[in-house]
Amino acid sequence: MRPEAGEGAQQPQVVDTLGGRMHVRWDEHCAATPHGQLVFFAEFLAATGVFERWVSACPLQYSSGNAPSKRDVLGTLMLGLLAGHRRYAHITALRGDAVAAQALGMRKVLSEDALRRAMQRIDEAASQAWMRPALMHSVREALDKPWVLDIDASIKPLYGRQEGAEVGYNPTKPMRPSHVLHTFLVSNLRLVLDVQLSTGKQHTSGHAKQALGQLLDELGDQRPALVRGDSGYGNEGILVQLEERDQPYLLRLRQTANVKRLVAMAFSRTDWSRPDTQGCQMIEAQVQLHGWTQARRVVIVRQRLRGGIARQRRIDSRQLQLDLQPAVFEAGEQLWEYAVLVTDVDYPIEAIAQLYRDRADAENAFDELKNQWGLGGFTTQDMTRCQTMARACALVYNWWSWYCRAAHPTARMEAITSRPLLLAAVGTAASHANQTTLYLTPLHGKAGILKQLIANVGAALQHVRDTAEQFKDLDRWACLLRYISQRIAPAVGPPRPPSLLPATG
Repeated sequence: MRPEAGEGAQQPQVVDTLGGRMHVRWDEHCAATPHGQLVFFAEFLAATGVFERWVSACPLQYSSGNAPSKRDVLGTLMLGLLAGHRRYAHITALRGDAVAAQALGMRKVLSEDALRRAMQRIDEAASQAWMRPALMHSVREALDKPWVLDIDASIKPLYGRQEGAEVGYNPTKPMRPSHVLHTFLVSNLRLVLDVQLSTGKQHTSGHAKQALGQLLDELGDQRPALVRGDSGYGNEGILVQLEERDQPYLLRLRQTANVKRLVAMAFSRTDWSRPDTQGCQMIEAQVQLHGWTQARRVVIVRQRLRGGIARQRRIDSRQLQLDLQPAVFEAGEQLWEYAVLVTDVDYPIEAIAQLYRDRADAENAFDELKNQWGLGGFTTQDMTRCQTMARACALVYNWWSWYCRAAHPTARMEAITSRPLLLAAVGTAASHANQTTLYLTPLHGKAGILKQLIANVGAALQHVRDTAEQFKDLDRWACLLRYISQRIAPAVGPPRPPSLLPATG
């Protein structure tokens, strides 16, 4: 017999499933969480002090005694980002997670409206003065080795009447209003230094020029060994700004009429390099394009297309047509793909081509930020909150990236694999004698290596604690970053320590 309404707490609900009959009881008073392993990440934040630093520097101010604390606001924000949410409305799914709130020292998880209103109380200047130093602090100590700064513009489609929602360059959703996110990435480590939000029409590099110059000035003697960008950044404005700072660069040029004439003249030359392992040939030249103030070194890279060519055509706004017919070449005809790169470094042309191909790894990071971390989400009517949320997303992404590197120094894990492995586990909390015990039930298929991964994190945090006992004024976050960086890329000299992970496969 099924229980009547209101009797579910006393009598089980009988459910006939495909696997047989089950008796269901609702327990709304048990402290449980689907993110049981958050406690280890909370220990990571507590031992390094970065979360406390972020909370204390937050400019959010309330006058009411009933207002939420800054810790509750930022803790709720971080929980939503770690859970992979993209909208404020998704925060509702976390409201009953008392275990996660306790692990972060919060009184409760706030509602979506409370979080949205809290972000509205932070103005643009205060937000920038708070978030940009936090992002820099999350990365700076790891920039002691040569590194590459990748810059890219991501389109954030909008579906309402938001401030700055303008129709601009939008290849995936033409004529759809959007915002633009100019992202500055430490390519070697896949960490974000800053994110600049612009209106939909400000997708060109000129609108990121000021932010790029400010970032390079703040880095000082830790500036990148190379600034790298796609064709959106290969123009006179960006080139002059980099050259004024003696900053090496490698940028791709747009295929303008003058660039096409340059390529046409180069194809008739006979001093092309031998094909490399990717089948690419290179040749260099000194040119001064229209609008340039001086001649610059360019490298033309070409690759012959032999087959497997697919032609995609758009029939209308909703339907695409793909033609997979094999390419037919006339006698002596060849088909080439080419790119023109401008640079001021004196590397061999073969190295130039490979350096730009390495940008593909940075593209993976930009894709991860946009699609797995909600960088293009949490949209509100005003741009200030969108800018704050974009930088907050990048900051939590950096923290989680370092946490994953502490767990597995020899591999880079994306959120789509690291969060189910290192965050998701059914956790049930029991309190007795003023002591809380958390029982974890991992559901991941690779649960066997979890304890070793957590032990690796524990070893890193213990190193920080031991060092902090000797040096009272130690920056614990900087100490952790030096520890992890040494395991990612050990210094020349001492032998590299063996991997802490057991052999798999």
